[in-house]
Amino acid sequence: MLESFDVGALWMLRPWIYAHELLPRFPTYTDVDRLRGRLRSVYSNLAALEDIATKRGIPIYEPFQGALIGAFHVMAPTPARFKDLVVESNRTPEGAEDGLLTKATSFIVDAARQATALVRAAWGDEYFPGSDTSAENEMSVVQYALLNGERIMLTADTGRAGLREVIDYAPYVGLALPGIDRFQVPHHGGRHNVTTQLLDELLGRRLPVRGQPGTFVATISCADADDDHPRHSVVRAMIHRGGKVITTERGGVRTQRGAPARGWSAAVPMDYPEVQEV
Repeated sequence: MLESFDVGALWMLRPWIYAHELLPRFPTYTDVDRLRGRLRSVYSNLAALEDIATKRGIPIYEPFQGALIGAFHVMAPTPARFKDLVVESNRTPEGAEDGLLTKATSFIVDAARQATALVRAAWGDEYFPGSDTSAENEMSVVQYALLNGERIMLTADTGRAGLREVIDYAPYVGLALPGIDRFQVPHHGGRHNVTTQLLDELLGRRLPVRGQPGTFVATISCADADDDHPRHSVVRAMIHRGGKVITTERGGVRTQRGAPARGWSAAVPMDYPEVQEV
């Protein structure tokens, strides 16, 4: 897109531009240029975007909390938390130079996260693991806008710390929580990105009985071939709060308000899962 289209601006976070500030936090590095180069290598896709934008004269802006991208307010991350995440990430220079050890550790952690058992659960029961999502997911940019009378939140892959930043910042953009009309569920409906308390604050408390009319749309971006997403526990949590859950699994579907169909069929809400992962 950057190479072939007329792009007015590129919004992205670039860890290497903070190399001078982060240098004291990387014990194996004493040279700013070397750290900057290593970070560009670790985040090579971002570096490639920067190179294309620079070549074509496309300005680059940082989507930190408080920025305004069109109608969308950036809710997270803050600059301070983003820099902490760069240091904490498994992709930091120290971690990346560990090579196979880093990959093996990451594989073990991912395998442990995927290991689940399904159990039947009553209406309102919720279980989310204690461990959080990855630092890379937490770097995600969260946006909020009021469009066509609806409060829309795009969370990308953010985790629990990011959602906490969103909740704390909401009053500064005039967003009274709970009260989101269209909520993009973080990280394809992953369990390590949310908690019951965070969802209570964002979307409202659990309804006492099932079958009440939905009050918001929860959209989950996920692939039909991905057996691990969305998680049953996350789908249940959305429905517990009056959410109508729709996914991108089958493609070619739409969710709209006051817009023409344009040939796509309406998205069909998911059924309530009677089981959840433990």
